[in-house]
Amino acid sequence: MKKPVQLDENGKRKFGMLDKIAYAAGDFGCNMSFSLKGTVQTFWLAFMMIETGLLSLLLLIVQIWDAINDPIIGAMIDADKRKYKMGKFKTYIFIGAIGLLVAGALVFLPFPNADLWVKCLLFVGGYIVWDACYTIANVPYGSMLSLVTADGAERSQLSTWRSIGSMFGNLVPQMILPMLIWEKAFDENGQPVLNELGEQVEVLMGNRVFFAALIMGVLGFIAFMFMIKKITIRVDESTVKTSEQTEKFNVLQAFANFMKNRPAVGATLAAMAMFLGMNSATTATTIMFATYFNKASLSGIVMAIGFVPMLFFMPFIKKIVNKYGKKESSAVGAFVSIIGGVIMLLFPLIPNKTIALVLYVLSLSIFGIGLGIYTCVSWAFMADAIDYNEWKTGKREEGVVYSLHSFFRKLAQGVGPSIVLLLMGVLGYVSELGTEGQSIATAYNMCWLVAGLYLFSAVLMFVSIAFVYNLDKKTLAKMEADLKAKHETEDQIGAKIVAE
Repeated sequence: MKKPVQLDENGKRKFGMLDKIAYAAGDFGCNMSFSLKGTVQTFWLAFMMIETGLLSLLLLIVQIWDAINDPIIGAMIDADKRKYKMGKFKTYIFIGAIGLLVAGALVFLPFPNADLWVKCLLFVGGYIVWDACYTIANVPYGSMLSLVTADGAERSQLSTWRSIGSMFGNLVPQMILPMLIWEKAFDENGQPVLNELGEQVEVLMGNRVFFAALIMGVLGFIAFMFMIKKITIRVDESTVKTSEQTEKFNVLQAFANFMKNRPAVGATLAAMAMFLGMNSATTATTIMFATYFNKASLSGIVMAIGFVPMLFFMPFIKKIVNKYGKKESSAVGAFVSIIGGVIMLLFPLIPNKTIALVLYVLSLSIFGIGLGIYTCVSWAFMADAIDYNEWKTGKREEGVVYSLHSFFRKLAQGVGPSIVLLLMGVLGYVSELGTEGQSIATAYNMCWLVAGLYLFSAVLMFVSIAFVYNLDKKTLAKMEADLKAKHETEDQIGAKIVAE
C-alpha cells in the first residue's frame, strides 16, 4: 500500500528528502554544462591553437558579457508577472535546459585549420549562445532555494545537497572526459613524440570534445527534468521581485544596495576567491599534467582524488553548522585550505616526478578538506544574505541579489582565466607548438603557476569569510527570529484584511 503524502499547514507536501535530491539534480544539470568551462580554454589553446594573448582577450570579452547578462536576465524574471502552468521559476529553467541540450557543444566546433578570424567568430558566437542558455536556467535555479522553504535549517540542507549535485556534476566529467579526449602523441610515421627528457607526451583529441559536450547536454537535460517534476515550491513566487515599488529596474541603485549588504559581499568575495584561484588554475593544471607529468588523460582522476575529502563533510555538515555556525566553521575550513596551499608550493622543488605527484595530491586533499565545509554551505550564505536584505531594508530582492552575486562570480571566472592565460604566455607557453612542443622549462613554470593560484585562492577566501561576511551564529539567530516575528505579523494583518 502506497504511503500517504504528508502535507504541511499550507497544504503543500512537507519538505523532505525528495526536495533535497531534486535540488541536487538541478545543480548536477547545471554542472553538466558548467564543468566544460575549463575544457573550453584548453580546447582553444591546445587544439585550435589560438595564441595565449588573443585567447585571453576573447575570453575576457565573452565573460564580461556573461557577467552583464546575469542581472539583466534576473531583472527580466523578476519583472515577469505572467502566470505559468509550472510556475515562473520552473518554466525559465525548462527553457534554459532545452537550449543547453546543444548549446554547450557549439563552443567546441572542431575546425583547427580555419582562418584566425573564423576561429574568433566561432569562439565568441558559440560562447554567447551557450552562456545565454546557461544563465536562463541557472539564475532562477539559484533563487529558487529561497522558495522551496522559508526555514533556515532546511535551506542549509538544500545548500548542502546543491553542493552534492555540484560535486558530482563536476567530478563525473572531470574524471571521465580527460581519459576520452587525451591520448599519447605519435608523429605521422607512427613514432612516439618525445619531450626533451625522452618522455612521451600527450595530445588533445579535439574532435571528440564536441560529441562529449552533446552527451553532457542530454544528461543535464534529464537532470533538470527530474528536478522540475519532483521539487515543491512552498513560498509565494510573487514575493520574488526587485522592488516593492513599480519603478523600473535601476542597475546602479541595485548595485549600490548590494554593496550595502555585507553578507552578500562577503559570500560573493569568497566565491570569487574560489574562481580567481582554484578554478582559474584548471587550464594551467591540465597543461601541467600534459607537459610536466605527461599524464593529462589522468589529470581528472588526480584532481578528483584531491577533492574526495569534501564528501566526508556531507553527513556531518548539519551538526557542524548547528554547533559552530556557518561562518565560523567555514572560516576554519578556509584556514586549512591555506595550509594545503602552502604545502603545494613544495612539490615543484622535488626532482622525482612520482614523489612530486604524490605530494601534489596530498596538498590538494588538504586543500579540499578545508574547502569542504564552505562548499556545503556556500549557497546557504546567499539565502541568508537575501534574508539580511529583508531584515535591514524590508525588501527581499532575491532575483537581483542572486544575479549580482552571479555577476561578480562570472566576472571572476572571466578575469581569472584571462590573467592565467597571459601568465602562461609570459612563462613560456607557445600555442602553435601544442602541448607536445613545449619546453621543459615551460612545463616546470606551469607547476609554480598552479601552486601559486591555489594558495592565492585559499588566502582570499579566508579573508572574505572571516573578516567581511558578518552573519555569525548569534547574529543569524537574531535575524531569523526578527524575520519570523515580522512575517507572523504580516500574516495576521493579511488575514484581518481578508476577514473584513
